Formats: sequence, structure tokens, C-alpha cells
Amino acid sequence: MEIEEKHNPNSHERLRPRDTPESWSELSHDLVISVFKRLSFANFRRAKSVCSSWHSSSRQCVPKNQTHWLVLFPEDNHSDNNSCTLFNLEEKDRLYRTQDLGLEFAKSFCMETYGSWLLMCNRMHNLYIVNLFTHERIDLPPVEAQHGVTKMERTLDDDVFRITSHNGKEYKGIRLRSPVLWIDEKTREYVVSWELRGLCVVYSRKGDASWNQIPETSSCCDMVYRDSKLYFLSLFGQFRIFDFSGEFPQQTFQCGVIVERFRLGIQLRQRSNSLSIVATKLVVTVTGEVLKVEKLWRSRSETWPFRVFKVYSSGFLKKHNLIYSLGDESMLLDQGITVLANDTDGFIKNSVYFSVSHGKDVHDIFLFNLETQKTELLHKFDCSSVQFPRARWFLPSFRLT
Repeated sequence: MEIEEKHNPNSHERLRPRDTPESWSELSHDLVISVFKRLSFANFRRAKSVCSSWHSSSRQCVPKNQTHWLVLFPEDNHSDNNSCTLFNLEEKDRLYRTQDLGLEFAKSFCMETYGSWLLMCNRMHNLYIVNLFTHERIDLPPVEAQHGVTKMERTLDDDVFRITSHNGKEYKGIRLRSPVLWIDEKTREYVVSWELRGLCVVYSRKGDASWNQIPETSSCCDMVYRDSKLYFLSLFGQFRIFDFSGEFPQQTFQCGVIVERFRLGIQLRQRSNSLSIVATKLVVTVTGEVLKVEKLWRSRSETWPFRVFKVYSSGFLKKHNLIYSLGDESMLLDQGITVLANDTDGFIKNSVYFSVSHGKDVHDIFLFNLETQKTELLHKFDCSSVQFPRARWFLPSFRLT
């Protein structure tokens, strides 16, 4: 009798609880949605193809978006240069392509990213923000519309600018350096900031018709914007924090931070096998600490080692302490942030992800492991014969529209 009961389908039916589904497709709608909300983008795509019921449930939620992707820009002479290719570290053998983003996009270059938004600059030096997935576009004020002591005008030749500083000195040409982008997904409130030819930092927010100049912010070394605060470091070691939570930005902190560029580079070359500093960056960690990161160059091995210093934490200047580990975090140097790293999101903890420029807006992405002190190319994109020399990190948002 016991053997017969094991093989009798009716006996299984009697033992099965009344509300237990016979197949995955019979799981309750609320339960499936709860599962979908916990999945990464890659697993979200796989799960929604299980059956028609799961596919229907997937339309009512979006995958979690805690993993940064790479957006890969084609070369200028590429035949299909109106779109971008997207790469997810969780799927090392798969690439995604965006829809056609338009002819102007093909003639623009990306200055910065935030979420799924790109800060773009076209050949006429007009700036705009565009969403990779929805194609929503926000035009920014003309770069010559400046509110402050530094004056700027566009000449009859639309590609030439004349700039007059506060002391009357004139410059020709424009340099948009240290770009910053932040935007709220729901309200579309935004902050865009950049340095104007080494003279001052300018910013624009939603509703502004011009760029507002921040006094005494010349010679910018680097800037990072996080949690309504702009962190500014000058080439001469002035470290400042501006709070953007009010109607006007207010300086809340100022101190001196060592910025050793050419002087330290000479010292290092004399005693460390031609090791020199090539860049100094600010990075804000997951916990809100501010790091100063020196990108070095060792000519003999042709590698880029890094030195990381903790300089600020919770309203206090930290001693210029050299740190050797990021713990469970990874650093995205170009974005000026750290992210938590684990075995499932594709990031390697205690590592620095950085780009190397080979010309205007042309980058390769590398990984430097602080523990092993080794540098390697992030990914060779073996799944495609097409080369993508321009790449930037972004945090995708898959909100339904």
C-alpha cells in the first residue's frame, strides 16, 4: 500500500494543500511582483519570460537599479552613430543598443552622466540633458548667458567666444572643465555645474535662464556633487563645500588640502622609477567621507597606480591620511563616488575603476586593484567585433512611462 500511494497521482492530490499552485504560472500576482522587485536587471529579463502570467506581472514593476552600467559611444566615423551600446557587468557576454537618439546626438559628446541622464555638448557648445531610455531632453541656458563679474559673448563666428574676467583681461575660446550633473527622476529638478576657463565655477538649476557664477572658485582641480552639496578643490589646495539645498548656494566649509601636482611629480621621479602624478580627483564615499585620489603614472611598466587620502568626514577636516583599502567598496573615479561591491553585481571590491583618455572624449576603462596593486583592462567586449573606445558609467533607471 505504501508503494502504491507514492506513485498514485490521486494520493499526491490529496496530500497537496488546497491553495498550493500546480505550476509557477499559478503563483499569486502579488507574490510574483514581490519577487520581481528584488531581481537585478539580468534576472528580471529572464524571469519575465517564464510564462505569460509572469510577463504580465513584470509590467507592473521595474528591476532594482543598484548596479552601474557602461554606456559605450561609437566612434565618429561609425555608420550607426545615432545610438549607444549598453554593457551590464552582470552579463559579460551581452550588449544592448538604445534606439536612435537623433542626428544632433551623433554630433555631440557626453560630458557627464547621472542615472540614465547624459549631459551633452554639441559642436556649437550648446548644452543639454537627455535620457537614454525615454529620449526626454532638457535644453540648458546658452553658455554665454552668464550672471556674474566674468562676461562672455559669442562672436559672429558661432564657434568662437570672447571672455572678459573681473580684472578686464580678455580670453578667446571656451573651456568647459570639471562638469557636474544631478537630476531628480520625479520632479526633474537639476543642477549642472562646470568651470569656465579656469576663472570661476558656474551652475544652472531648473528655471534658470542663465549660468550663475560662484565667486572665488578659480583654478578648479575637481568638483563632485552629492546630496545637495558641491565639493570643490582648487589647484592651490582650497577645499570648499557649498550647500545647494536653499535658494542660493551657501558655503558651509572651507579648509586647505594638500594638492601636490608638478612639485611632487618631480620628487617622485627622482626616487621612484619615474613615478609622477597625472591627476588629482575628489571622491565621496558611500558613508559621505571625502577622499583625495592621486592618479599616478609609472613609465617603465606603463601602469597607473593610485594613492588615496582621507581628507574630510562629518564636518571635520581629516588628517592627510593615506589609506590602503576601500573595504567592501569600489571606486568609480570618473563619477567621484564609491559603491558597495559584492559577488553578484560585477564589481570587485577595494578597486578603482577609471578611464584613460586617448583624445577628445575617447576613453578605455581600466581596473586598479588596491590590494594586488595591478592594473587591467576592464573588458575586451569579446562578444562583438565592433570596438567602442568611448565609455562612461551610468546608473540605469527602468521606470515605466
